[in-house]
Amino acid sequence: MGLESSCTAHFKGNSARGKLLLESDSLLFRGDFRLKIPFNSMRSVKASPATLRITFPDGTVAFDLGTAAARWADKILHPKSLLDKLGVNPSSVVSVLGMSDKDFLRQLRACASAVTTGKPAPSSDFLFLAAETPRALGALKKLPASLQPAGAIWVIYPKGQPHITEADVMAAAKSAGLVDVKVCSFSSSHTALKLVIPVSRR
Repeated sequence: MGLESSCTAHFKGNSARGKLLLESDSLLFRGDFRLKIPFNSMRSVKASPATLRITFPDGTVAFDLGTAAARWADKILHPKSLLDKLGVNPSSVVSVLGMSDKDFLRQLRACASAVTTGKPAPSSDFLFLAAETPRALGALKKLPASLQPAGAIWVIYPKGQPHITEADVMAAAKSAGLVDVKVCSFSSSHTALKLVIPVSRR
């Protein structure tokens, strides 16, 4: 979600300065003590004029965020959908390669203007490439030819696996003449890395 702020957290009689980060499915605090609070474990999310209070199974934590407290609460209570995070909208032409996630394909077909699977459609706004192994990344070299100049390729790959890493994806992107501009959580098991054609070559 992209929110990040320095603040003071108060939890179980302790107070600490640190960094508060809002991720796609959890809230993280890193300071003298650390907390990770998944959205689905939150029992209450409330904002006073200057404080965000989160109640979860371990208790209630208060974050001093000043005037930003209400914005943080709104982001937690109304998270973006996966397609919102990926940028897909009703006018998008989408191509999906190597992906068997039926739920994701259903979401795409319900939202996008056109969805092609198996091979890239000409002038795609978005290309989704599922890469379970480094070998699958070889497809990146041919994909820009099927992309709108300002379009994007999202590479979906496993999280925390030694056989395919973010470094592998970025190296393959560079070899294909692409640059990485964004990363987001695709699911509990997979990450999505956004690649685009450099502005100088569009």
